[in-house]
Amino acid sequence: MLDPIIAFFQRVFAAIGRGVGMVVAAIFWPFLAAHSWYQRRNWLIKIPVLLFVLVLLAFYGQFIWRTQVWYGFDPEFAQAYKFSARQVAAGQENAAKPGTCQNSAIVTVVADLTDTNVNQNIWISSSLIYKLGLFGVDWDHTPFFDNKASFQRGANQVARRLAIELADNLGRVRGTSSINNDLQDARGNIQFDEGTWYFGTDPLGFKTPTPNYYRSAVESWRKFNSSLETCAAVFDARADNLVQLLDRMASDLGNTSDILRRRSEEYNAGWFDTRADDRFWFAYGQLYAQYALLQATRADFVDVIRERNLTAIWTQMEQQLQGALRIQPAIISNGSEDGWIMPTHLATMGFYILRVRSNMVELRSVLDR
Repeated sequence: MLDPIIAFFQRVFAAIGRGVGMVVAAIFWPFLAAHSWYQRRNWLIKIPVLLFVLVLLAFYGQFIWRTQVWYGFDPEFAQAYKFSARQVAAGQENAAKPGTCQNSAIVTVVADLTDTNVNQNIWISSSLIYKLGLFGVDWDHTPFFDNKASFQRGANQVARRLAIELADNLGRVRGTSSINNDLQDARGNIQFDEGTWYFGTDPLGFKTPTPNYYRSAVESWRKFNSSLETCAAVFDARADNLVQLLDRMASDLGNTSDILRRRSEEYNAGWFDTRADDRFWFAYGQLYAQYALLQATRADFVDVIRERNLTAIWTQMEQQLQGALRIQPAIISNGSEDGWIMPTHLATMGFYILRVRSNMVELRSVLDR
């Protein structure tokens, strides 16, 4: 009586096996055809082809290594600076060392973040193989080897925002003083296009690659901090400057949360959404950088935070960021929010972003009183 049922399942599994076999054959057919063609050629053709293949393998092997190995990645890296021990606001004279002033923790962190992206690691977005794509397909539209590039761009978005605030507000007294030259140079360099290689077509010609500009920004920030330590520069740690800084950072988070929301609502493809990982790791890079910079901001504006009794709210905001940075899934899934098989990592990250943003808005409202 069970024979028809057994036979049915045997036919089903046999059909599945044939289907899998056909897919595997289709994948390996070009390689087998190329091998067959290669075998029939003489050594005058074989040697150049072999050298080309070896060079190609070396380039892609290097690319895979650079995209999969993340040097200096540590969400808690700002703890090493011991900012909590600082008692003097940035730009104020250091009583323990007469004739010197306290440097800026914000400038230290933004310089080191950028240094990690372009010196300790390769800036992926402007590398040749990343720009060429996978057989002409943009790496961002594939599920492979683009997470590090998205993370770097997310962190760089925060660096760009801080560069503007430093040049326009924090590094000068009110709006009537001149802009610091080092901060102005850093702002111009860090805003440079993220994907420029040594050669381009728009316009056609040789170019200075993106990492060189970002390295110049790092040097300018460090020059500013050196000047600040000798009291030759200004860091204006006023409450209204802190309000504006928090407002700008909250605005950036609001934009990112909307990007995550739209992707989550419009593309419920679960593990098969090839752009979900880009959105997730961009947001992660943004929070990674903001977490470190908010710890630095707490040190630079220590007087304001102490006088306005903001310590508890600020600590809560940092804890929300810590919670978001603990989410590090191996595969990013963009499933339905009420789904039970595939998780929705984008909605989860968006939830944490909105929590952090609400803390920033609350801090801003307290400072405005």
